[in-house]
Amino acid sequence: MPELPDITLYIDALNQRLQGQPLIDLQLQNPFVLRTVEPVIEQFRDRRLNQVTRLGKRIVFEFEGDYRAVIHLMIAGRLQWYPTAGKKSGRKGILSLEFASGTVQLTEAGSKRRASLHLFDTASTFKQLDRGGLEIEGIRLPAFRQRLTLRNHTLKRALTDPGLFSGIGNAYSDEILHRARLSPVKLTQKLNAEEIKQLHRACKQVLAEWTKTLRRENGDLFPAKVTAFRDGMAVHGRYQQPCPDCGTAIQRIRYVSNETNYCPRCQNDGKILADRSLSRLLKQDWPRTVEALEEKQIEGK
Repeated sequence: MPELPDITLYIDALNQRLQGQPLIDLQLQNPFVLRTVEPVIEQFRDRRLNQVTRLGKRIVFEFEGDYRAVIHLMIAGRLQWYPTAGKKSGRKGILSLEFASGTVQLTEAGSKRRASLHLFDTASTFKQLDRGGLEIEGIRLPAFRQRLTLRNHTLKRALTDPGLFSGIGNAYSDEILHRARLSPVKLTQKLNAEEIKQLHRACKQVLAEWTKTLRRENGDLFPAKVTAFRDGMAVHGRYQQPCPDCGTAIQRIRYVSNETNYCPRCQNDGKILADRSLSRLLKQDWPRTVEALEEKQIEGK
């Protein structure tokens, strides 16, 4: 799922191309993408786009008169840009917004349709989508500490909870925890003051650095490579590859369709966290430390 750095890129590109223009047409290639009944699509036509903003991981098209069209990309949704008005791709397309300068189309890979569009005509109804997560960029340490320790969750769960923090998902939570040298399964209420300070600093640094990097790499182009796996990431998507800081093989915890990547030496005192499926399968043969894992790998050669 695109997270804050990629969503920021989309917003930059959309504002650069569309700000101040009236909406010519909003078309649904798949009717199920629309999750609201009122207002109707016709009320958006000819309204001027004031700006494009963000609400968590949602992209918000703000039109005159407090009208808003809110797109949630979910896992497989992506935005495409066609600089010719009315032009769009039929393949994977589920929604398009046509302006004089071009067309924005929402596409979604795969057979599952999770991406969504919500339409609003008042600020008060729009606020129902706000999960209440704090924005990392402007949050100070005391507020961060209070929000982090509100409930006793694992750090991975806390960072990705949209009710606690805004815009962080599976990929950047891995990178943040590696930068902070903290285990993804450590409980929030077990952190000491220095660990909370490290985590606060890591959140700000990782998100700011990746946003800057992606902006530099993308330039003035419309974002085409929106992915959770980036060259230069320390741990996310790098299972069994060496940690860039200590050389230890990156490990993972898999659950449903997601996985957590971490360095056992940098983040967990050399201990390997139990993988829900493999550790049950291997039982006593499950290596619990980096040393035990390396020994098993040598024996297997």
